[in-house]
Amino acid sequence: MKLNEHYFELTESYLFSDIARRVEAFAARHPEQKIIRMGIGDVTRPLPPVVTAALEEAAREMGKRESFRGYGPEQGYPFLRQAVADYYADRGTVVSPEEIFIGDGAKSDLGNILDLFSPDCTVLIPDPVYPVYVDTNIMAGRSIIYLEATGQNGFLPLPDSRVKADILYICSPNNPTGAVYDRRALQTFIDYARENGAVILYDAAYEAFIADPELPRSIYELEGARECAIEFCSFSKTAGFTGLRCGYTVLPGELIFDGHSLQKMWLRRQTTKFNGVSYPVQRAAAAALSPEGRGALEENLSYYRENARILADMLKNRGVFYTGGRHSPYLWMRCERGMGSWQYFDWLLENAGIVGTPGAGFGKNGENYFRLTAFGSREDTIEAAGRMLLL
Repeated sequence: MKLNEHYFELTESYLFSDIARRVEAFAARHPEQKIIRMGIGDVTRPLPPVVTAALEEAAREMGKRESFRGYGPEQGYPFLRQAVADYYADRGTVVSPEEIFIGDGAKSDLGNILDLFSPDCTVLIPDPVYPVYVDTNIMAGRSIIYLEATGQNGFLPLPDSRVKADILYICSPNNPTGAVYDRRALQTFIDYARENGAVILYDAAYEAFIADPELPRSIYELEGARECAIEFCSFSKTAGFTGLRCGYTVLPGELIFDGHSLQKMWLRRQTTKFNGVSYPVQRAAAAALSPEGRGALEENLSYYRENARILADMLKNRGVFYTGGRHSPYLWMRCERGMGSWQYFDWLLENAGIVGTPGAGFGKNGENYFRLTAFGSREDTIEAAGRMLLL
């Protein structure tokens, strides 16, 4: 028996354990200080009543002989796949229910989709980046090329035609930088992928935060994307399902590589390794996409957008360079006073009692940057902005 030695190539993730340790030490020294936490990317608003009502009703169905359900379809119940297709259609994007696969979140599918590709593939990943993209490919032993995202390009790098890759990762709106690609930029990636026979893994987990109709919320709004892109989305940030776990992946029928359909391969993978998302959770997700549900979700999204605006105004007043905030719940700010990200973490905690996320945890290009989240309460957001203005 041999272990997968690629696991030993992974960098130990100390980011959030280090944050917790430093915050605990600060709290012990300053028990009187209220600590405002703006680091974790988790939602705080409760689920809307229309969603919890659907969850409760589905749970009651499971307790009755005539409505009890056992194993469901691995690719998702037809009612939810149709609801997701309608969600796209309302934005003018055509995706059929057969192309939609319900899963337990974008994170899982982004990792599991790699089962479809050879370990010999070369991967193009931006830096800084959501760590799942990097770690899952290291586990498989793939060669990784980093796409340099910096303040000079607004953290929106474009592919270089001289660099050849087989798998490309795009997250827009981006985690951690909050930056959003426009149509012209996304078309550059699509053209690159088609010219090189590559596939794009497009993470659209934060698409609902985009308020400008000129900015794409789905890569399938652009020409040629159906031939080269797989889109991943989640109910976590759109509908507050971080505790329920539900998302979906879209694989168009046009995704044909070496004569094989990726859609059929993914279906085969899911029917082998996945038993589907629970019926009550899928009913809750469908309720979230109903007209009443969408109205309630928009209220929560508007709440977070206003929090982001408050933080963005504060950074503008301080003259701090940042990205995100307008179409994203994240604000990616340059550390003040020339500090490194961990140095700034300690300084902000000591002087303002505010916790954020050091950019170094997302890659080398995050070393002098810091992430703030708009997912907190309005009261804490206003207080945190006030504290930082006084620094």
